[in-house]
Amino acid sequence: IQYTGGTTGVSKGAMLTHRNMSVNVQQLAAWFRADPGRERLLTCLPLFHSYGITVSMLFPTYIGALMVLALNARDPSVLVQAIVKHKVTILPAVPTMYLGICQQAKKRRLDLSTIKACVSGSAPLSEDLLQEFEQLTGGRISEGFGLTETSPLTHANPIYGMRKVGSIGVPVPDTDAKIVDLETGKNQLPSGHEGELIIKGPQVMQGYWKEPDETANMIRDGWLHTGDIATMDEDGYFYIVGRKKDMIISSGQNVFPDEVDQVLMGHPAVLESASIGRPDLKKGEIVKSFVVLRQERSATEAELITHCRQQLASYKVPSQIEFRDSLPKSTVLKVLRRELREEEVAKPAQLRS
Repeated sequence: IQYTGGTTGVSKGAMLTHRNMSVNVQQLAAWFRADPGRERLLTCLPLFHSYGITVSMLFPTYIGALMVLALNARDPSVLVQAIVKHKVTILPAVPTMYLGICQQAKKRRLDLSTIKACVSGSAPLSEDLLQEFEQLTGGRISEGFGLTETSPLTHANPIYGMRKVGSIGVPVPDTDAKIVDLETGKNQLPSGHEGELIIKGPQVMQGYWKEPDETANMIRDGWLHTGDIATMDEDGYFYIVGRKKDMIISSGQNVFPDEVDQVLMGHPAVLESASIGRPDLKKGEIVKSFVVLRQERSATEAELITHCRQQLASYKVPSQIEFRDSLPKSTVLKVLRRELREEEVAKPAQLRS
């Protein structure tokens, strides 16, 4: 029983069978084309989380890889020291880890060229960070996607094939995926249209522990409804737009905070961003963004709003930007927008204006 992260609500126990986990490891191994018995994998993801269990523990066990255990994975100096000392070849991580590794490698002028292949998940990875990391190491990052309910891997960019930066790639072997309408969840949409991503495959959970209603809502006619809004292009590559529960409705228009955050993180001064819907009497909600700036960089609220106006429709542009030293995160380093929304709602009305 693997519990969900609870980033958008109450944590639930996903019932994963031995077959679910075994199949997902085999899907990952087929995708990675690793060299059995010769790889060195940095195990820096929490092993109580589905991403860490499958990719950082079961996968290296399956291919006979050396597991290098990072005891303090939140400290990037520990990560780069482990990579250099043990000549790590495979690195599964999250974007904040890749950022820290880049900063440490440049600061200490370290050689990380043993790295061949990497997996990035749990949060969007900016194109600038991907390019910076690959230039520093010579390795290649595959952005992927998964859920606790799917053991977790469902999609990934090919390591050595056509990669589309910003996409989650294509379904892994024996996995079906499609985009359906948000209203009924039954009608498949053509490529280029936004809808809910649904998935079918041997890695899909059996249901939620003692939650029959939640299970029935999540798995319908054999398809797992992810709650993620996505699109598929003409080549079959999928792109996550945002979460249904995170969607902001401003003056009747749908705004997905991931899109806003990607634009903000494209600014050279921005390290991290998290956008939410802030209650508003006239528009229902307005977009408010919380931003962490890079060290030794500066930017004003007006400057970042102008940057957004150049790339976003007017109704998607943040009305407010609040600068912070850090953003609230889960134990697996996912930004907790739920906490930011709760903080905003709890403020007196005069402080929100």
